[in-house]
Amino acid sequence: MANRLGKILRMRTPTLPSQVRTVALDIRWMYVHWRGLALRVIGILVLAQLFTLAVLTVISELRKRRRPNSGFPRRRFEEIEVDGNRLQLYCSGMYLFQDMLDAIDGASRSILFETYLWKGDTLGQEFKDRLAAKAASGVDVYVIYDSPANLVVPREFKRFPPSIHTLRYGSIGRPWQWIDPRRYARDHRKLLVVDGETAFIGGYNIGELYRVQWRDTHVRVKGPHAARLGQDFIDFWNRHTTTSERILWTLRRGVQPRLQHSTNDARRLMFPIRDMYVDAIGRAERRVWITTAYFIPDTVLRNALIDAAKRGVDVKVLVPWTSNHVSADWLARGFFTSLLEHGVRIFGYRDAMNHAKTMTVDGEWSTVGTANLDRLSQIGNYEINLEVYDEAFAAQMEQLFEIDRSNSFEVTHDYWHNRPWYAKIGELILAPLRPLL
Repeated sequence: MANRLGKILRMRTPTLPSQVRTVALDIRWMYVHWRGLALRVIGILVLAQLFTLAVLTVISELRKRRRPNSGFPRRRFEEIEVDGNRLQLYCSGMYLFQDMLDAIDGASRSILFETYLWKGDTLGQEFKDRLAAKAASGVDVYVIYDSPANLVVPREFKRFPPSIHTLRYGSIGRPWQWIDPRRYARDHRKLLVVDGETAFIGGYNIGELYRVQWRDTHVRVKGPHAARLGQDFIDFWNRHTTTSERILWTLRRGVQPRLQHSTNDARRLMFPIRDMYVDAIGRAERRVWITTAYFIPDTVLRNALIDAAKRGVDVKVLVPWTSNHVSADWLARGFFTSLLEHGVRIFGYRDAMNHAKTMTVDGEWSTVGTANLDRLSQIGNYEINLEVYDEAFAAQMEQLFEIDRSNSFEVTHDYWHNRPWYAKIGELILAPLRPLL
């Protein structure tokens, strides 16, 4: 349109009526004026967003300097049998990491270990040493970690002995891959499988911070489904490694009706975990209780929660009130008004980072895994979630939710309506960034 008008204005013909030239000039002036105004508005918005993010970053750094709180409620749960598998639920790194290390020490054939973050601290070194010892004894040890996520970890720590097969997942290895959005997906999975018989899956990364200061949820699986989780590791390894490093042996595949798992595969643009959440919420009749570290639901997931609340389902969402990503907190809070107005109850976890990614429905079905309720997890990163169809396990999940709720406060409609004015402005400024997270 603008180019065509420019050609008209550049024409030197006496046959063009003066009225037409005047209209054309007016249209061109309006186009230039409104384009300049739009660019200025966009520039102001971007500057406001950068300023808001800078302030939030400073706030986050100041929080990190405070004395950490590790006194949040914990509980040790009993094992439960589901479809020939024994499930152990963990809500404390103190118990989980010791059991993981014991499982590594007991390995006789293979260890498959995958993590997103692997700190080079005391606990991280202990895991590295135990894995190296088993590899030296002849056990097949395979390790995957997300390379970009661990850039701040000392380079020396990330050097492994040749006996440990290592995949430093980085997604982008060649220049032309920069234009492929699938390559920006992170390996956010956390999985340990020993001898194809024992598996650990959930939200815990490896590090002292997660052992002592963070609340998270993990599950140990002893039984045939451990092999299926192990085969999922092998499939991931073989898709992302060189031909010479492929794992040639396999573990048992198959399906068990009451114990399953779902995986997101960014390379194939397959994201079943999001559909799993939406479907489970859509089938709920009595209650949907969710704990998630980062809560930035898309329209479909948000509508599923609202529809469930409208039909009388007890919908509760528990989030950390001050997470390790303060910008994600503010982006999440932009959804609170509409959710609260439609009957969804929201709870803010106090004093500690709650990094769990769980949901339990109607006292019958539950999921524990690595996927948050945000775009990065739902339609972005590689994720893995366990699904359990069992009333006894769901009862434990509900007990854990109530334990967490005892360390939280409810974000009531009145409380939220009366929040400070600057919080409302900050949420509005950051709203355009929600699709990025």
